[in-house]
Amino acid sequence: MSEGAQVAASVGEGPSGPGVAGVDSPARLALRQLARRPAAVCGAAVLLLVLVLALLAPWVAPYDPLATSWSAVRKAPSAAHWFGTDEVGRDLLSRVIWGARASLSAGLVAVVIAVAIGLPLGMVAGYLGGWVDMVIGRLTDAMLAIPFLILAIALAAFLGPSLTNAMIAIGVTATPIFVRLARGQVIQARAEDWVEAARAVGNPRARILVRHILPNILPPVLVQATLTIAAAVIAEASLSFLGLGQQPPAPSWGSMLNTAQRFLTQAPWMALFPGAAIFVTVLAFNLVGDALRDALDPRR
Repeated sequence: MSEGAQVAASVGEGPSGPGVAGVDSPARLALRQLARRPAAVCGAAVLLLVLVLALLAPWVAPYDPLATSWSAVRKAPSAAHWFGTDEVGRDLLSRVIWGARASLSAGLVAVVIAVAIGLPLGMVAGYLGGWVDMVIGRLTDAMLAIPFLILAIALAAFLGPSLTNAMIAIGVTATPIFVRLARGQVIQARAEDWVEAARAVGNPRARILVRHILPNILPPVLVQATLTIAAAVIAEASLSFLGLGQQPPAPSWGSMLNTAQRFLTQAPWMALFPGAAIFVTVLAFNLVGDALRDALDPRR
């Protein structure tokens, strides 16, 4: 074998171009790390199941979630109604399946709002510093000084009771988390040599932030977004429980718990199944978020 062939073989040069033999991309390594964690796999499977049920609710739900039957009031779980029925004879399984739409929508939309507002503000504050950082930082500290759920309840009450307003309230309340995270990551990244090199060749600030810094701070933002979705699901259930989220008779896990509290002794299944849905979904998001944090850690 010639010297050139030996060099090509040592670096794994092939038809697709040169590369280091046996070295995978960061995304592939992260997926491999996730696949090795049974808890993460179980969490992802649960989330996929809940998502599929929410998307296919019109075809998967056995009954109309709003249809009442006075001959089936507070019936225990049976072959006809796997989760039993509620105080007006509605099928609980159908309402739990349809309620997944409200909870997942609230979690995903709220986090999208929080990231869309918090990520740019945090990046600008961390990169520019000075009075911009001071103003954004003081506003962030003021919002973080108020407990998450209390602020969400106050905003939802101000905007009015509806699922859309609950999403907005939760998203605005979660925004300071991403402002603080993005600011810290940008402050750490702007001192790196590759940022100094990009600045030295004349790149404008916007290009440095978008093309160089943003891709490198996305992993922790993704992890935080996954964990924040779990908190948003709980917040939506809490707001619906208080009458500030999804409005009856539309199904929501939180509003179902609010109704079930009056029948805990006569029909405990009315609280058991929506409560279990909240618990399992939030646990699955947390398991996936913890696994992502370890898999995307560059030190590993």
